[in-house]
Amino acid sequence: MTAASLDLPLVASGKVREMYDLGDRLLMVASDRISTYDVVHPNTIPDKGKVLTGLSVFWFAKTGHIVRNHYVSATDDVPAEVRGRALAVRKLKMLPVECVVRGYITGSGWKDYQETGKVSGIELPPGLRESQKLPTPIFTPSTKAEVGHDEAIDLEQASEILGDRDLAGRLRDVSIQLYRFAADHAAERGVILADTKFEFGLDDRGELVLGDEVLTPDSSRFWPADQWEAGRPVPSFDKQFVRDWASSTGWDKTPPAPEIPDDVVQGTRAKYVEAYEKITGESFDAWLARTAA
Repeated sequence: MTAASLDLPLVASGKVREMYDLGDRLLMVASDRISTYDVVHPNTIPDKGKVLTGLSVFWFAKTGHIVRNHYVSATDDVPAEVRGRALAVRKLKMLPVECVVRGYITGSGWKDYQETGKVSGIELPPGLRESQKLPTPIFTPSTKAEVGHDEAIDLEQASEILGDRDLAGRLRDVSIQLYRFAADHAAERGVILADTKFEFGLDDRGELVLGDEVLTPDSSRFWPADQWEAGRPVPSFDKQFVRDWASSTGWDKTPPAPEIPDDVVQGTRAKYVEAYEKITGESFDAWLARTAA
């Protein structure tokens, strides 16, 4: 039985997860689907959704002293068929801004820096090299696109979208606090947190609450510290195996996405599981056992 067969009202369905109505709460289910270039591939990465869910629970427990979050339970109100990959969470009014924090210059931030010397309007020192650590983490928000790619914006634009300058400043400060805390923890485990994305909402009292998934390989760029070197791209604990393979096939990055070969599937699964085990300090099987029906 799969999430698609749950006898619950479907609230939303995205590339990776579905949201179901539990009355005063939501059921957030992470699938094993994987996308590259915003196109979902026809086959899946086994256990990927369970890794994302287990890591989110780990970080929700670790970061509650910084900001409240929407997590309620991984077992109560969670149907047996989706245990391990689903969470009961509080309902929030989600804010229309993605909260991105960068501690290293890479990805789209590196491209922007090469062109303008800035990222999201923030002037950076000249002469930075790809994958170099920034002098201090920077907040580089983006829009939430219904279709296609999110667009990078600056703090002023985020304030306009939110209609609240103080709220935008609060999002920046909390996001950077979360990043610093997680980066310090990851560093102790031999992992670099290069950048990450947070999503926040407001509860029924108007208080800021951390939502969605948090600090997973899908929402963050984790690097093995022993493979980091400034001046070149660094391999990451995420779908890099799939992206590299997809780039080599000649696929034009438009639907439909090609089927992923089994060796790439297994290599990608291994990277996700390795990320879980390095960051949490426990075996992935321990998470599966705790949430078994």
